[in-house]
Amino acid sequence: MIIYHGSKNIIEKPEYGKGKPYNDYGRGFYCTEYLDLAKEWACDDEGSRYANKYELNIEDLKVLDLNGADYCILHWISVLLSNRTFTLDTDLAIQAKEYILKNFPVQTKGFDIIKGYRADDSYFSYARDFLQNTISVKRLSQVMKLCNLGNQIVLISPKAFEAIHFLGYEESEQEVYLPRRKKRDELARAAYLTDRQGSTFSLDDVYMIDIIRNGIKADDSRLQ
Repeated sequence: MIIYHGSKNIIEKPEYGKGKPYNDYGRGFYCTEYLDLAKEWACDDEGSRYANKYELNIEDLKVLDLNGADYCILHWISVLLSNRTFTLDTDLAIQAKEYILKNFPVQTKGFDIIKGYRADDSYFSYARDFLQNTISVKRLSQVMKLCNLGNQIVLISPKAFEAIHFLGYEESEQEVYLPRRKKRDELARAAYLTDRQGSTFSLDDVYMIDIIRNGIKADDSRLQ
């Protein structure tokens, strides 16, 4: 498969063990299958960047797909809670964090690649809203698909790094792709607000407080 990595540097040989430990899925090499997303993710307010292009041979790699049938949206949140810093300012949200980490753990050891949503500012705020009992599981799952902020592919094992081959790079012009990145996030927030305003409350919806009170686990059909 062809993947891209947005960066301020041209990276011909990605190195295992590099990267920040508090990224979405921990330390790893974060990529996407989409060139435009890589160019957007590369840009910040400091100048133009690069979208590095690679070929990745996944034939012998073990892939953990957080959007796959074996996982629900709470597994994705569990991974975020394990790696990123959340500001949780209510007792319920703090209890929610403890409950999810205990009951929806994700074992990443033994895998070479993780695939799943990228926790942009918008996605991060949706997850926080869920933990604070503002939106239901169903609504969270719907909005994650609706907002189109992109999935990421993360190389996490030495074997994965051996399977990647540099093909070249393209420049990511700040004046083009930084506005696109900001616009994508704005559209995601607008879609989220529109979805919330247009939705109707249902007694069948499952909220974080319901999950804690009823001891709901990962195999419960109400989370699907």
